[in-house]
Amino acid sequence: MDVKDQLHAVREGKLSRRAFNTSLMAAGVGLLGTTLQTRRARAQSATSGTYFTYGGYDIPELFVPFKAKHGELPNLVPFANSDEAITRLRAGFVADVLHPCNGNLGRWVEMDLFQPIDTSRLSNWPDVIPELVDLKGNQAPDGKPWMAPFDWSQNSITYRTDLFDLEGKEESWDMLWDPRYSGRIGMMAAGGDSWWIGAIKAGVPFDQIDTDDAFERIAAVMREQRPLVRTYTDDYTSMEQALASGEVVAALSFNSSAVALKGQGVPVAFAKPKEGALTWVCGASILKDAPNLDRAYDIIDSLLSIESGKFMIEVYGYGHSNRRSFDQFDDATLAGLGLTKNPADLLLAGQFQGAASEDFQNRMNEVWEAIKAGF
Repeated sequence: MDVKDQLHAVREGKLSRRAFNTSLMAAGVGLLGTTLQTRRARAQSATSGTYFTYGGYDIPELFVPFKAKHGELPNLVPFANSDEAITRLRAGFVADVLHPCNGNLGRWVEMDLFQPIDTSRLSNWPDVIPELVDLKGNQAPDGKPWMAPFDWSQNSITYRTDLFDLEGKEESWDMLWDPRYSGRIGMMAAGGDSWWIGAIKAGVPFDQIDTDDAFERIAAVMREQRPLVRTYTDDYTSMEQALASGEVVAALSFNSSAVALKGQGVPVAFAKPKEGALTWVCGASILKDAPNLDRAYDIIDSLLSIESGKFMIEVYGYGHSNRRSFDQFDDATLAGLGLTKNPADLLLAGQFQGAASEDFQNRMNEVWEAIKAGF
């Protein structure tokens, strides 16, 4: 796909923000684009507040209340991944609000980059789903959260119901290790997704995932799976095409892939593994030296609004932290997206990624890249 096609796919929820930015970086576009965005943000206004976020979230649709209040949008500056964001912040880039996810929250907190959030300054806070707030590692010493949850979803298995035979068994993560389908399994390239699935398969509790024993057990099951995998990719459009053609019969994916394929008439299901789907939560955190603190709170409050939630659910197919956002849809529409008007039930049925440290991230990435390369 060219850049215009990918932008359209991101807007339709058919291509994730991570896949979009990865493809841009591979094409040599990402760094240039973010540099230009940074310059444009600084030129726009030094006092309007800056939101440093994943590509795909740097859009006006998420800041309707902010613009209504201030007559302008905040500075919206995208990054491709947490490593890039850290590098730029260490190099002196100044922002007010960052977009972390629970899987790397511990890394950010360890680096002493955030200040606790005073939730009394957020008008939408009473409507935030508490299960999204009460994550391990999200409580500062004073009891306030480091991160205001914003978007969330689940990773599970999208599989061809006409090609993958469950043989009467329950849906399970074992499906991605089924030797009957050697060479027809799809996996996400990012270790931040696939490694945690390996932990579930290996029977490693998430609170023990950073131990030496856990690394050995997870690496063993991922190496066992390696010959079965047709492709490792974060380009979800190509993964969906492989599922549609039957080249791949089961793949680790977001719920949006199953929704997109069903819309094309492809017979697929989004599995509900008996062990629980992998749930991720991302949000907004205030940087410790945020120069525009009042605007920082208005940025977060806009992200938590019903308007932003409706957009996230309708266009991206992701869950939102404001429980009232789900009231904007009927049950059938939500079910088609793999969501529900009682999102707490869905969240409690899954397994949350933990707040991993920087040391864990570095070690995991090194081992994971070696496994993908066949070592």
